[in-house]
Amino acid sequence: MSRQDVTAYVALGANLGDAQQALRLALDALAAVPGVRLVRASGLYRTAPVESSGPDYVNAVAEVATTCTAPQLLDELQRIETQAGRERPYRNAPRTLDLDLLLFGDGRIESTRLTVPHPRMCERAFVLMPLADIAPQRVSAAQLQAVAGQRIERLA
Repeated sequence: MSRQDVTAYVALGANLGDAQQALRLALDALAAVPGVRLVRASGLYRTAPVESSGPDYVNAVAEVATTCTAPQLLDELQRIETQAGRERPYRNAPRTLDLDLLLFGDGRIESTRLTVPHPRMCERAFVLMPLADIAPQRVSAAQLQAVAGQRIERLA
């Protein structure tokens, strides 16, 4: 018996190299994962680094339908990051690609490897604005108001 599809949301970000191209390639790689279907992706946004330094980030959010478990999907996200040259020299270091599992259905997960919903997603305009593009029912007006002071610019 096969697993039911679960709707999951993935945040994408990059601020090293050609960040826009990195996000496009990451979306292609995500769509190529067995058991993952890319449903839609938000537009691209430029944002200042949060709790970090370096160039501005390009961010987006993707909605996927998946038969993977949350840990399996996390493994695939980390594999895609590694293929894109992601290194983790220190917390919040600039990066070629960052993929975060934001939501996994209505699931709540708290483990040493994974917390869903993502614990800081509601503090970040670079997550909430693109998420609101593709899943407005997942973002409240109050959540958007709370991040209204963060610099964010829609690119495409």
